[in-house]
Amino acid sequence: MTTQTKPVQLKPVPLGLAPSFGFGDRLGSATPGHLEAITHHGGWHHHAGGIRPIFAQQSIREMTRTKRNPTLVMNAAIEALTAEHFTGTWGADADHLKNEADVDYTAASGFVFFTIDPSEHVDAKADTYDAATVSAKFDAIKAAAPWVGQYLGKTVVVPDGPTIHFDELVVKRAAVKYGRAIAHTIKIAAHIDKVMKARGSDYEIELSVDETPEPTTLAEHFIIAQQCLAVKMKLVSLAPRFIGDLEKGVDYKGNLTALEISLNDHAAIARHLGPYKLSLHSGSDKLSMYGLFARATKGMFHVKTAGTSYLEALRVVNRHKPELFRTIVDFARERYDTDKATYHVSATVAEVPEPAEHHSYEDLERHYLGMWEDVPEGRGFTNPGRQILHCTFGSVLTDPTLGPAVTEVLHANPKTHREVLAEHFAMHLNALRSGM
Repeated sequence: MTTQTKPVQLKPVPLGLAPSFGFGDRLGSATPGHLEAITHHGGWHHHAGGIRPIFAQQSIREMTRTKRNPTLVMNAAIEALTAEHFTGTWGADADHLKNEADVDYTAASGFVFFTIDPSEHVDAKADTYDAATVSAKFDAIKAAAPWVGQYLGKTVVVPDGPTIHFDELVVKRAAVKYGRAIAHTIKIAAHIDKVMKARGSDYEIELSVDETPEPTTLAEHFIIAQQCLAVKMKLVSLAPRFIGDLEKGVDYKGNLTALEISLNDHAAIARHLGPYKLSLHSGSDKLSMYGLFARATKGMFHVKTAGTSYLEALRVVNRHKPELFRTIVDFARERYDTDKATYHVSATVAEVPEPAEHHSYEDLERHYLGMWEDVPEGRGFTNPGRQILHCTFGSVLTDPTLGPAVTEVLHANPKTHREVLAEHFAMHLNALRSGM
């Protein structure tokens, strides 16, 4: 007589301070490849020393553009993990939440990691104001920043880190730039706590302040984190805007020596105030900085990727149906100038040859996706074609012809899809592990 056992009911859990990696999946079919990368190539372990995966991760913005919802995102991950007989620890990130409705929407589907995005409440021009403007702007918002007096004239020496001087201009500029954002974050965090307590579920919070033109200063990082922790927020990670350029779909652009110094300073603040993890958003393909990031944080990091999985799906399309890929490239070139509006990118359509100029799928792949054999060791892709395809994902996937066609190719070629993703993310994970 055969005894049937019920399948394990897979549920995401908070991952705490363990190093973690977010695999965004805009198509709902990438989890097998993500799992392959982290179990066979990326050093996942049952013990606390391994990089922990987040398999369900999508922002409200991405869901809107792909016409998906939190339940679809969660179910796609669970179904894939169940089919793979995975019983390990994994997380689920409700990304870039802007209001209480976003929290309700994602919590109901079982998400346990909530990324608060207060960017709409940040004064992105604050770094350009002169002292008189800062003073005037501060007078208009000081009710939102009752903490200013706590810092005026103080100097903080962070253990094994920087010395931060909080003079009046520094503190008031931080208040003008982030005062309303901090107040909004505290409000959303309180709502998350209320909702998750009602559900009887543990949870954790990430704060994203990376979407600003200028880097987050050390003083700003210190103030933001300290104010959030002062209200007992379950802050597990914080994503500052780092120096240099972290553009979508390409490697880090900037001085790596200066970046290493900056990362060490930010990581020292995180250890001193928390500890909490430093989070790297737009982490896709930033291979040249991964070792520095892991080393500076002493393995206490979170990396978030999303668009790179979509780009690798297009690689599968090109290898199995190159004529469809050419059509997508033509379409993306037409849509790019409109779709790039909400992204930090620098590529232009003029930089990349038109598809008609190529006679092989290898040439087209090289120009629009890059090929690993052409990339110097320790570097990620930098070609502009990737940015053009990255920014237009929503238009492609919601197109009544192109979207279903892409899905059909992926479903017909799951082995290639899995292999391409596993190879791609193994490089990401191994680059991170090189610094641990």
